[in-house]
Amino acid sequence: MKWYLAKLVYRIVVGDGHHQAQFEEQLRLIIAANQQEAIQKARQIGKSSEQTFENVHHQLVQWRFLDISELYLIPQIEDGMELYSHIEEPDFPDNYLKLLKHKSAAIDLNSIIQEEEI
Repeated sequence: MKWYLAKLVYRIVVGDGHHQAQFEEQLRLIIAANQQEAIQKARQIGKSSEQTFENVHHQLVQWRFLDISELYLIPQIEDGMELYSHIEEPDFPDNYLKLLKHKSAAIDLNSIIQEEEI
């Protein structure tokens, strides 16, 4: 069996869909005998993860699976290996750095809270 990393893409539709288009990209680990099986499993996961619910404004919200946009074979899983990379070119670098520090601090705080609960 081999490990694959699949990017699943969903479209988010709220109400009648007259809003800014929204898409969610999810990275999923898939274990399969070959690429064809990985594609099939990724699509099954995507389809089974579709959701429909009512939001706080009583509007119907639908998460519709579109398809797989990327599929990568992971030859061997290793501690610290890179699974994803994205280069960000923000219009406001200082705001980007502030947000990064805020997210990092939240991760540290959550880690401390979880340790205290154990």
